[in-house]
Parts: sequence; structure tokens; C-alpha cells
Amino acid sequence: MTWLQALILGIVQGLTEFLPISSSGHLAIFQTVMGLSDENLTFAIAVHAATVLSIITVFGYEIRELIQGLFKFRWNDETQYISKLLLSMIPVGIIGFCFKDYVEAIFSGGLIWVGVMLLLTAVLLILTYYAKPRDKQQISFKDAIIIGIAQAIAIFPGLSRSGTTISTGIFLGNQKENVTRFSFLMVIIPILGEAFLDLLKGEFSVAQSGISTSSLLIGFLAAYIFGVIACKWMLNLVKKGKLIYFAFYCIAVALIIFGFSIFNL
Repeated sequence: MTWLQALILGIVQGLTEFLPISSSGHLAIFQTVMGLSDENLTFAIAVHAATVLSIITVFGYEIRELIQGLFKFRWNDETQYISKLLLSMIPVGIIGFCFKDYVEAIFSGGLIWVGVMLLLTAVLLILTYYAKPRDKQQISFKDAIIIGIAQAIAIFPGLSRSGTTISTGIFLGNQKENVTRFSFLMVIIPILGEAFLDLLKGEFSVAQSGISTSSLLIGFLAAYIFGVIACKWMLNLVKKGKLIYFAFYCIAVALIIFGFSIFNL
């Protein structure tokens, strides 16, 4: 992987992790276009770590408040919120442990699956746009587990994690800003957990990855910087209710994928 490829993939990861257009799907697309047939696990771990760092940067104050509330050792608002976050992570943890190989097999099955899931993402965003607002003041424990199930389903390439979880939360009647914040915070531990498991398997190795240290650093910085930009942008877009524009984008990309797949039969 060259430094330019690392830069492009880092930008793609940073932007698409938060925007409702599927980071996994877009990475698969760009890797195919650039002739990178296999996912570089060392690079994947690095850019996902950059994604987590961007979340911590944007939500640093909220995270600090949650931690301070947790260490008061009381069943307060912060402790309840953290409990809901942990509850929401259970489904994706189960899917990750039990069905990871199956999902990776789908990744290797070509771009057609990505196109299908992008269309599904578009449908969710359109339905969210027309959903009747109910504006619950707090995300309930029941809502947390349902949103967690939505996150687990979004493990498929092309199905946007942020789009799926935010749409689900809005369908359940939660305020857009609250569910967006919850959606971004709930992904921190699953991303770090997956990276940690890869580290235990010895899959993080710059020397054996075929990528230089400079390229890895470029990819990391690109994912972090554009992750911060995309996270803040997404928060603003959700407030203004403009997610439907990304539905049109997903449809357009899906149609391009279908046309490309047919042309290359």
C-alpha cells in the first residue's frame, strides 16, 4: 500500500464512519478500484483506532462527565447511561464472536452485496425522514438493546452503522440529538474490542503488513482528522433533518455498483 492509497483510505474511513453511507462498503469499493484485493488488518486496526480517537475528541466533555458520575458509585444519570451503552454493545459482541467468519465471507463475495445494503441504508434514511417525531427525553434500557441489535445487523458491508442505529433510535421516538450522541458513543468499545482481539492474534505488525510506517501514520492522521470533521458535520445534519440527502447518495452509488458488476460479468 502506497502513502497515497493510505491517505485516500484514511479519508474514506474517517468520513464514512460517521456519515450514514457505510464505511465498510466504501472501503470495499475503494480497495477494489485501487486494486487492493485483501484487507490490510494492520491498516484497518490503525484507522479504526483513529476513528475512536476522533469520537473521544468530539465528545470529550460528555465522556469526562460520564466517567466522573460513574466513580461516584451511585445509580445516577451517568451510571444509568453507561449501563445503557454497555447493554447496547451485547448484540454486536455476540455477532462478532459467532458470525465474524460468515460476515467476512460476504466481504469477499464481490461488490453486489454492498450495493444491496446501500439500497437498504437509503430506505432506512428515507423512512427516518418521514417518521413522526415523538421526542422522548431519555433513551430507555429497552431502546438501548433495540439500537444495539440494529448495530449488530449493520455489521454487513454497505449497511451504514450510524444510519441504522440513528434511524432505529428515531423510529423508537427518541430525540435526534440524543440518539446520535448515543450512536457514536456506543461504538467505542466494540471498535476497541475488535482491535484488541486482532492484536491478541498477532495480526498487527507493521513489519509484516506490507505497509510502511509513514503510510500507516498518514492513514491514521487522515482518518482522525476527517473523522472529527465528519462527526461534527453529522451532528449538525441530524439537527437539521437533512439525512435524506444521503439516501439519494446511497441509491446513486448502489446503481453504479450494479452497473459496474453487470459490465464486468
